[in-house]
Amino acid sequence: MSEQYIEDIINTLYDMVQDARAVPLGGDKCILERNKVLDMLDEMNDQLPAELKQSRTIVESRNELIGQARREAESIVRQAQQKASELVSEQAIYLEAKRQCQDMYDKTQQRIAELKKASNAYMDDALRRTEEAIAQSLAEVRETRAKFRSLTETKPAEEAEG
Repeated sequence: MSEQYIEDIINTLYDMVQDARAVPLGGDKCILERNKVLDMLDEMNDQLPAELKQSRTIVESRNELIGQARREAESIVRQAQQKASELVSEQAIYLEAKRQCQDMYDKTQQRIAELKKASNAYMDDALRRTEEAIAQSLAEVRETRAKFRSLTETKPAEEAEG
């Protein structure tokens, strides 16, 4: 009701200004009844504070909601950025660990190949030395056997002569 009342007062003021007599040689200036206009403005002023308070409350509530939504949005963005950073960091750590594991695996495989080659060379050398020692021992056994045979063959001939 007060809203309509204020609009009526404003319309009456417009009508008063439009219907006012022009001041001679005053251009756009006119004459109004001061007390009547002031009374109307006072009535408007009496009606406006409640509406202004209500509209201010609405504007403040809206601004507060917008501010709260903005803070929440900023918080969500910060959390998302932090989570993304953590995930990137975890991914980087995972990739670095994976690379280090692959390096260790490659070095281990290389070391195994080196040890295998070295052990094969050592075994080949040990077997060669063993083979040479056995060949030498076999040669000594054959030589000793040949001497033994020659001794046993010559003794019966000496016994027969003697």
